[in-house]
Amino acid sequence: MRTIYFDLNATTPLDPQVREAMLPFLGENFGNPSSVHHVGRHARAALDEARERVALVWHCKPSEVVFTSGGTESVNLALFGAARLAQACGKKHLVTSPTDHHAVLHACEYLARKEGFELTLLPVDREGRVSPDDLAKIIRNDTALVSVMAANNETGTIQPVAELGKICRDRSVLFHTDAVQWFGKEPFGSIHQFNADFVSLCAHKFHGPKGAGALFIRSSLLPEPILFGGGHENERRAGTENLAAIIGLAEAVERFLNPPVFPYEQLCKLTERLAELEKICEGVTLRCSHSARLANTIAFTVAGCDSISLLAGLDIEGICASSGSACSAGSLNPSHVLLAMGVEKSLANALVRFSLGRDSTRAEVEQVLEIFPKIIHRIRSAAL
Repeated sequence: MRTIYFDLNATTPLDPQVREAMLPFLGENFGNPSSVHHVGRHARAALDEARERVALVWHCKPSEVVFTSGGTESVNLALFGAARLAQACGKKHLVTSPTDHHAVLHACEYLARKEGFELTLLPVDREGRVSPDDLAKIIRNDTALVSVMAANNETGTIQPVAELGKICRDRSVLFHTDAVQWFGKEPFGSIHQFNADFVSLCAHKFHGPKGAGALFIRSSLLPEPILFGGGHENERRAGTENLAAIIGLAEAVERFLNPPVFPYEQLCKLTERLAELEKICEGVTLRCSHSARLANTIAFTVAGCDSISLLAGLDIEGICASSGSACSAGSLNPSHVLLAMGVEKSLANALVRFSLGRDSTRAEVEQVLEIFPKIIHRIRSAAL
């Protein structure tokens, strides 16, 4: 049975040329960049070069690039570091979106619960988009930080982050965007296009290695660290650098951000074809923005079904997809993204997301269009 992998928002396969660039640092070039001997100095030179390569693509200073273990750490460093930095100036108000990734939401909730911050969630419309006008009204004199993701992992909805960032900058409020799903899919010119003080990136979302992330930190900002130890990453992130992963990240950034590795026009055609599931199957509803979404992402709810049954049925047929639900200790949780968009709980518990990539084909899409309605019928029949 041939696998159809339509879960590229979860992770992408490591590109062969990226893997090739990493191999020497998994073998003979094994040094610790902090060691003073020649083996360590060789590793340090490679680390410095990787930072310069990323900075060159981002059009920023090398000192503004901090390497992390992935997207979650990048987000947490930005949120905890920036919030605590602003707290020292008497600012204790946080703003984010209810459709943001749990890396953002759980961090903000912790700061509100444990460290005395006040959290405000921006309202979203039925497509999951926030309004810059709403942000302008919500920002206060004591607002420490605003964090809104660039593109949603479940629905592909793209947020107006440049406008949001400008509002924050005009009001002297720190702004962070989780751009983990955005890089490699949308046009990129400069890290400054987000108008953000902090931007998070994760390599394995665009054919780089897992365990490699980066955070842009605008010059002059010195957020409080969340890891303590040595003076690594200009004293912003303690811990011996994962040099092989960092080399892979730099290689993927150079190769796949500009132009984006996800081919826009090709993927638009494929996801538009998948959108016809809404017409083919009764009770299937498209849950994506019609005007502003990632070209590779298409999400549906299926009445009379649940996500786990749908994904299991697809998996049996060799089709890899995803959902907004998480199975934890035997309990199924509805998509927090859809709930925030006003979708009722039973349908938010029946989300299926297809996320395509550069190797996805029309033939694979046609197979999904043929197989998925049969899976839905089986699940509904079993429930009778």
